[in-house]
Amino acid sequence: MFANTFWSLMPAIIAIALALLTKEVYASLFVGILAGGVLYSGFNFSATMEHVFVDGMITQLSDPWNVGILIFLVVLGTIVMLMNKAGGSAAFGKWSTEHVKTRTGAQIATIILGMLIFIDDYFNCLTVGSVMRPVADKHNISRAKLAYLIDATAAPVCIIAPISSWAAAVTGFVDGANGLTLFVRAIPYNFYALLTIVMMFTLSLKDVDYGPMKTASNMKANIRKEDEDGEDSEQPVIGVDMKTSSKGRTEGRIIHLIVPILVLIISCIIGMIYTGGFFEGESFVDAFSNSDASVGLVYGSVSALVITIVFMMATKVLSFRQCMDALPKGFNSMVPAILILTFAWTLKSMTDSLGAADYVAGLVENIADNRALMGLLPAIVFIVGTFLAFATGTSWGTFGILIPIVVNVFGGDMSNELMIIAISACMAGAVCGDHCSPISDTTIMASAGAQCDHIQHVSTQLPYAMTAAGLSFVTYIIAGFVKHWYISLPIGIALTIGTIFVIKNLEDRKAVQSK
Repeated sequence: MFANTFWSLMPAIIAIALALLTKEVYASLFVGILAGGVLYSGFNFSATMEHVFVDGMITQLSDPWNVGILIFLVVLGTIVMLMNKAGGSAAFGKWSTEHVKTRTGAQIATIILGMLIFIDDYFNCLTVGSVMRPVADKHNISRAKLAYLIDATAAPVCIIAPISSWAAAVTGFVDGANGLTLFVRAIPYNFYALLTIVMMFTLSLKDVDYGPMKTASNMKANIRKEDEDGEDSEQPVIGVDMKTSSKGRTEGRIIHLIVPILVLIISCIIGMIYTGGFFEGESFVDAFSNSDASVGLVYGSVSALVITIVFMMATKVLSFRQCMDALPKGFNSMVPAILILTFAWTLKSMTDSLGAADYVAGLVENIADNRALMGLLPAIVFIVGTFLAFATGTSWGTFGILIPIVVNVFGGDMSNELMIIAISACMAGAVCGDHCSPISDTTIMASAGAQCDHIQHVSTQLPYAMTAAGLSFVTYIIAGFVKHWYISLPIGIALTIGTIFVIKNLEDRKAVQSK
């Protein structure tokens, strides 16, 4: 009765609305899950319980891909805890205050680091967060702003990087064509990703904040620190707790942060290409295309953990017992992120079982059948992709649904530039919705990486993401008619920079009027 209709989107809509209204992410997600179970079972109690817990939660926690991500989370939390206990994070924070002199410099450094770690978005979020938290704190950058910079350099960068787990996923959804070639051709048309990067640099260089982000940046409570009683701030955070006592600890050096991070990056790259058959004769690019990111990240992170423990013991900053103590602490630090991910995956399974994907796919096919709208098709596909990814919390699932539809609409004609634009709009919309959604795993990871309250991250980031989405929508309308990226992309960049300047002027006027 409710399958393959608008009702199939209601569980996600309920969860997202409640999360934004109540600021209680766990309860909101669980209510959305229950709503999905009730709709699927037709209001039958026993069938609802079975669908929610057996078909939903237990199945998701049994999925090899999901288990691999959870293992990666725990191991990475442990590595960060080791770096912290060894004093590497504190040493890097001290070094950064001497070399990164301004808020602008700290933000630009975060963006550049995020762009350099383009292999995988999960890896990006947690690694950049671990490295840049001390820098952000020293320069009074709110955790909400740090979370936005991390999130905006995760999926938006991965989706325009030919060598990444995202490129591998996209190429797998294109039948009858060279997926990697199509992916590369689509990069200049991926307006949301490109304009988000332009927007980040412009915001940082002009030191502009607006909306809830400005309020967060002006509140000292958003910089994580202890209150007078030694307790945490009122807002709960997701991620690795960086506070440790310095008593009885050997003073660490920057090398105790740099070496584990470099080892982690190298190990994860090797782990991913290993799963893609690189050591069995496949080329580097093909190995990435065929890689299993979840398994590769587990191989890489576990190897990096072993090497890090040996390194800490060899340099005599931590004993073997201190290293082992970091294992349960690393797990405990990631429990909130694991819980939210579990609920988010279960909620996605509810919308899947109700046929949300089929419902949206049918809408897109009806639009594509109207030849009068062909010039507007990229912009329409972008909006549909954004809405679907926002409601389901998955970008990979979104472009997995939409890309085959677009390819079929154009008969797989690689010479048709409008098809390339529309496919890029699928990817851009998927990333945009994923970027905004509170139930997106990447958004959850960004909150964990920045140690920011998850709902605060979502609410402060949303106006920024919507600004980039609106600019991308206009640019896709232009691209749909001119069919040349070297015309539409510069227009989009100019619109983005101009919009930020207008926002800055408006914020400056508000500041003057409030005095």
